Amino acid sequence: MTKVKTAMGRRMMMVGAALLGLLVFGGCSRDQEVKEEVKPKGSAASQATSPLDRWKPDFDPSTATYRCIVSNVSHPVMKGVYAGFAIRDELWKRTGGKIYFDYKPLSVLGGEVEVLGQLQMGAIQGMAVSSVAATNLGPRFGLVNLPFLVNTFDKLDRFTRSGPLFDHFMRAMAHQGITGLDITGYGSYGWATTTPVTELAEAGTVKFRIAEASVNKSLYDAWGLSPVVMPWPDVPVSLKQGVITGLDHTPMVCNITKKFEVAKHYTQVNYAQGLFIWVFNTAWLESLPEDLRATFIEVVHEVCAEIREETRAQEEAQIADARAGGVSFYALPDADTALLKEKGNVVHGNWKAEINRLYKDDTYRPEDYLSEVSNHLGYTAR
Repeated sequence: MTKVKTAMGRRMMMVGAALLGLLVFGGCSRDQEVKEEVKPKGSAASQATSPLDRWKPDFDPSTATYRCIVSNVSHPVMKGVYAGFAIRDELWKRTGGKIYFDYKPLSVLGGEVEVLGQLQMGAIQGMAVSSVAATNLGPRFGLVNLPFLVNTFDKLDRFTRSGPLFDHFMRAMAHQGITGLDITGYGSYGWATTTPVTELAEAGTVKFRIAEASVNKSLYDAWGLSPVVMPWPDVPVSLKQGVITGLDHTPMVCNITKKFEVAKHYTQVNYAQGLFIWVFNTAWLESLPEDLRATFIEVVHEVCAEIREETRAQEEAQIADARAGGVSFYALPDADTALLKEKGNVVHGNWKAEINRLYKDDTYRPEDYLSEVSNHLGYTAR
């Protein structure tokens, strides 16, 4: 290796560029060696502690035949996010070290819309994408964002066990060259705010951050509220500076990611379940040998099913922890909840055509998919 006799600042810039190249272009192909990142001795980079060090594998991934880079924006303390590390370890064991599931949560690779583009191009191989952002490439995924449809843990369980209804849902990105395998969750959606929202009228003054998702924008417009569309990595600074004064999110996420340090009030609207949808580049998945592909799919299903069971208890524990930390929790009056449901039903109608749209490779071809799911889950407009 040629010695580079430059100032420390220039050397760090070169190291950063090299690491970025590894992340973006370090794909997953047969016989591709998975190299450990090498930093100059004595540099600041070598002394820094990665936020992912806590979850390093207890095996040497450089011996893997296949490497699969998988992204997520949130924190692995959440069960639904940690699932990626559980998949990594189980997959390593079951394939005899042939597949390294190189999992990168905490927005290491960027915001969700940006990373979805990387996934579609094949620069990365997988993603645990939030249900709110997933609609950008798969409008059918917007089904779970519709208000008061799949809004409880029990309804989510019924949906995942619905056979062809759930299978059809998971094919929402198939026409984009992306295969959906399964889901994990992150709790029940409501409002974290800097001032109390105990009734709907008080929500009118809140600047709510919502995800980069058209369904959510439509919903907040129908509710007559003021949304600010914003990537998740921009939220901490924006919340502290008052650019936003509320978050459309789950109590688990707000507590674990410390948003409750600023927004100390939470209104339990419970209008939807937050999901991470585990999706993978179809061309890469199909490039695996048949036996490894079958094992890959099997492990993802098994881990996701186990994690969903654990998420319900984790939400209860996180709410209790937040209360103990001084966060106040509220429920809207029944009349206000009924009004949100009535106004939100307009969004069901507005998105029906997109959710019902069929693509050439769909094997299940219902005339009215949204109505079938609504009937299965007992949804009513009032």
